[in-house]
Amino acid sequence: MPGPDITGPRNDRAGSFFRVLSYAIWAAIAASLFTQTFAGQPVLNPLYLQSQTVQPPSTQSQPGQTQSPPPASPPAGSNQQQPSSENGTFVIRKDVDEVLLHATVVDDKQHIVTDLDRGDFSVFEDGKSQTIISFRHEDIPVSMGIVIDNSGSMREKRAKVNQAALNLVRASNPQDEVFVVNFNDEYFLDQDFTNDLLKLKEALEKIDARGGTALYDAMEASAANFKYARLERKILFLVTDGEDNSSRDSLEQTVKRLEVENGPAVYAIGLLGDEEHPKRARKALEIIAQRTGGIAFFPATLDEVDEISRQVAHDIRNQYTIGYKPTNPRATGGFRQIRVEAKPKGHKKLVVRTKTGYYAGLQPAQSETK
Repeated sequence: MPGPDITGPRNDRAGSFFRVLSYAIWAAIAASLFTQTFAGQPVLNPLYLQSQTVQPPSTQSQPGQTQSPPPASPPAGSNQQQPSSENGTFVIRKDVDEVLLHATVVDDKQHIVTDLDRGDFSVFEDGKSQTIISFRHEDIPVSMGIVIDNSGSMREKRAKVNQAALNLVRASNPQDEVFVVNFNDEYFLDQDFTNDLLKLKEALEKIDARGGTALYDAMEASAANFKYARLERKILFLVTDGEDNSSRDSLEQTVKRLEVENGPAVYAIGLLGDEEHPKRARKALEIIAQRTGGIAFFPATLDEVDEISRQVAHDIRNQYTIGYKPTNPRATGGFRQIRVEAKPKGHKKLVVRTKTGYYAGLQPAQSETK
């Protein structure tokens, strides 16, 4: 089964990289089929090529950003992960068999709850209770991909969308690393990982609003780019105004490739007011976000996008990181369903938002060439 091609008029280095990455990924797919099924059908194994070392970007604060203080050390005798800095890179140490979950907790009024302890949480994998072996609640930097629809219908919307994306970065941890993908019926890595606001602004301004919407293919390619990430937490911030009409892969295949171990959480904004098939487009974004532990937003007007981007930054910076070692060995493979509950004293019913499952032993695709 052939995968998405990277074609188009751009001749910059980023476009060339995505072409090489795509060819490497889909060549490996032909060599290895995944033995599980997804939605009742056989599915291809996501590719796992080898990653190369990526130089960390500068952690110097940009204008409008405030440098975060270094994370405090956990008390002696605790099982919290020990963060460290290696060559300017924020590193989380974890057991090789540990599964890490990044969770947001909200109350019945959708207010984020930030005062919970390790003992307030319960983790279940395939319905079986798991023992939490690590726990953190700190503003940990993330690797983030900004994925923006560049189809013809987005032409008049891009200025406000671009500003919202930049404000998301400004409101995020200054140690975050961010890349930019613009897509229509093709997709382009217009800026690889950086925290330089000027470079990100220039990438977002590469507007060539035309063509269709290959949303699923763009999401898969963006997820594959995380193999160059320095940081453990991964986020995709997606803005689109339409239903996918150009991808080679289906929604089901795309979700499966996002549900690899340590895959990204997807925060999606759907500007679907004038969409011909809004219900189907809305459902697709809801599925992608819910399955990966993110949120799908559907603003009534374009003016709401900027406030949503700030809300996303607030959500990301107030998550709990929970680690457990599965009672079912990861080596057995297969899809694992996850449920996390929070039942602290003094709170009414709380909702924990995290990914709903993962494919054990599978990691996002990598490439030897960049």
